[in-house]
Amino acid sequence: MKKALYGLKQAPRAWYERLSKFLLEKGFTRGKVDTTLFIKRKLHDILLVQINVDDIIFGSTNDSLRKELSQDMQNEFEMSMVSELNFFLGLQIKQIKNGIFISKSKYCKELINRFGMENAKHMVTPIALLAIWIKMKPISQ
Repeated sequence: MKKALYGLKQAPRAWYERLSKFLLEKGFTRGKVDTTLFIKRKLHDILLVQINVDDIIFGSTNDSLRKELSQDMQNEFEMSMVSELNFFLGLQIKQIKNGIFISKSKYCKELINRFGMENAKHMVTPIALLAIWIKMKPISQ
């Protein structure tokens, strides 16, 4: 029983090793700060792959690079593709023609509801609003 349970604990690590070996063989480099980020540069284009347990997101400045990776991944692994990214790790992602907008408003609303503060008085804070724009092509097919 201990071996079976220990094996289950190691499954995500084995999956990560298998996937990272595949990406490195395809010419990606592993991120220096975040080792779950893989980067491939080709001339003036970049292809990014981010791994989180069994979720993988990727995007590119060149649609043909994205399609090539998508095909390689489907040939190598049994996987399902959910074209355009809408949610990832609690983040809402809105893709538009010129970039990507990332927000946590859904998460904040869930916190407010969880603690019964739907009718609480609003307060202004000195924190500036932050919008992150990344100039990449959307990952939808």
